[in-house]
Amino acid sequence: MQEPYTHETNWSGIIGTILLVLGVLALLAGVIYLALPAHSLPSFMGQLPTHVHRSKRGIASLVVGAILAIVGGLLVVRSRRAVA
Repeated sequence: MQEPYTHETNWSGIIGTILLVLGVLALLAGVIYLALPAHSLPSFMGQLPTHVHRSKRGIASLVVGAILAIVGGLLVVRSRRAVA
């Protein structure tokens, strides 16, 4: 039987999963941002004037999403190897 209060929390796995989910959401937002015209963006992305350079924001979202997804994936893989 496991002693109470001796359970170790797998923080790298939890943080990795959160970063992975945020990365996938940022990648999805970047693709939506680049694929849809300014007047057709979903309401949660806000309203933009038509003269705003959306490509910079979309590319920034893709880059940040890729970085978050890679770091999160590495943390999840590393945490699973440490447990086994």
